[in-house]
Amino acid sequence: MRIFYCISLIFMAFSAVACSPAEDLEQRLGKIISGKDAEVGIAVIFNGKDTLTLNNDKQYPMMSVFKFHQALAVADHLAKSGKHLTDKIHIEPEDLQKDTYSPLRDRFPDGNFGISIADLLQYTLQLSDNNACDILFKYIIGVEETDRFIRSLGPGNFSISVNEDGMHKDINRCYDNWSTPLDAARLLEIFLTQDILQEEYADFIRKTMTECTTGQDRLVKPLLGTDAVIGHKTGTGDRNAEGKLIGTNDIGFVFLPDGSHYTIAVFVKDSGETPEATAKMIADISHAVYECASAQ
Repeated sequence: MRIFYCISLIFMAFSAVACSPAEDLEQRLGKIISGKDAEVGIAVIFNGKDTLTLNNDKQYPMMSVFKFHQALAVADHLAKSGKHLTDKIHIEPEDLQKDTYSPLRDRFPDGNFGISIADLLQYTLQLSDNNACDILFKYIIGVEETDRFIRSLGPGNFSISVNEDGMHKDINRCYDNWSTPLDAARLLEIFLTQDILQEEYADFIRKTMTECTTGQDRLVKPLLGTDAVIGHKTGTGDRNAEGKLIGTNDIGFVFLPDGSHYTIAVFVKDSGETPEATAKMIADISHAVYECASAQ
């Protein structure tokens, strides 16, 4: 466990975050994950300046978290190709895999329908729909191109090399789409603070993520009933051959009433805990970070 310090232009130290001393938050997070049968990685960036990481030196399977990365790549491609969120894609029956998580297929089981790109992104970002994800890979921008676009933004400690169908056919390939927590938090920070997308696409993705009502037992849970605004993307995997949960994740951005913000990524790899206990770890981490940030 360690604290990683980002040096801003005015050399602000982590003590600018009103958790005194700074080690209090690191120690609190360490206690939350101590003794758990899981590998837990955490990264938080406060106001784009001060950064804390724990266990950041591992590759964590992203699961559906990578659908945020995909959304950025889709939006960039639309802008560059002159397409629009309202443009429709015709969905063939073979585009709807049967044995996978897909509210889209459940709604349109026979295929042969048109759906807007905006609606497909809502299915992926809010409902983690696997068919919608692979439809976007097929008709808009592919896996390799998505990986290449995200690298062009700066992050490099990640990999997107397989679609949902590929992971379904070989569960071990879930480990091939991975990220460090810090690069996931960095990507969120880049999305929030840099003009990497045209405004209409950035606003759409931000709004879609903040209106997400799924995954309420993770990062969102301790913020319910507060004035904080959170946008997030979860990722949930099946069990591997050892019976452990491959990945249980949540990444998000949080805006506080005073105008400050932070980005956070929590990845839980190979958890032998119950799904409920694993989600509670993420919620407890979120609570500790929120209390620290709101104490400024």
